[in-house]
Amino acid sequence: MTATGSATASTYGARDHARAQAGTVVTTMPVLPASGWPSPPDGVTPADLVWAETVAGGNYTHLRVARGTHVRFTDVEGSACAHLALHNATQPWERLNVADTTKVAWQAYLGAGALLLSDQGRVLASVVEDTSGRHDAFCGTSTLVSNAAKYGDGAPQGPSPAGRELLVLAAAKQGLLPRDLPTTLSFFQGVDVGPDGGLTFTGSAGPGASVTLRAELPLVVLVANVPHPVDPRPQYTSTPLEVVAWRGAATTPRDALWSATPEGERAFLNSAAHAAMLGLDGGTRA
Repeated sequence: MTATGSATASTYGARDHARAQAGTVVTTMPVLPASGWPSPPDGVTPADLVWAETVAGGNYTHLRVARGTHVRFTDVEGSACAHLALHNATQPWERLNVADTTKVAWQAYLGAGALLLSDQGRVLASVVEDTSGRHDAFCGTSTLVSNAAKYGDGAPQGPSPAGRELLVLAAAKQGLLPRDLPTTLSFFQGVDVGPDGGLTFTGSAGPGASVTLRAELPLVVLVANVPHPVDPRPQYTSTPLEVVAWRGAATTPRDALWSATPEGERAFLNSAAHAAMLGLDGGTRA
């Protein structure tokens, strides 16, 4: 029996060992309370932070955030890939629709100003800042089968977890079922489509790139940090992803983004009407 095994052989020993771990800090973990995050975004006070976490490569996280909350994702070392699913927290059957996100905007490449639309024609979130420019709205995330073929395993507890398997776990912790998962978007590992329809993997913009989303409705945010499904590297390569969220305000008609396009304005009006019916701050006020 190991020294640890000996110490935890009894209930009291196990309790004492567990309590001795209090205060332990590792590289990838949530910071609680979030106000203790060592580097708040510019202009954000520690008191405004509501979540701060570093997600390990091959892991996931899930948040439930209020309307107006800003969520910043940062590719710490240059090989993170944030596979994102969104649901309206007030009616979780409403979810991200990647087809409408690209079709309604007449733009398949994500960046600052992009609107992430639901299957009800509402803006779930807007991209307010992007220093990466390497994203993908075409391929979705990896699966158990694809990872098993590429890396030899895709199970969530294995050495090369697949994105969908991790998102199933994240969804379950928010009361959602596998059937509730939409097709995902991914940030920090880019893909271009050529004239012949072929996909070219453009990779990362490098360490420190970030994307900030603004929640235009109360959201359930599910994130899996796993390699992109067309990443050509033969080894499972996934590095830490920072997720920091803080209080803010939703887009209003005074914001240039609101009326940047006719399609976007209609989607914002749909979101504002829904928020007004729920009595949420922001409503349809000009």
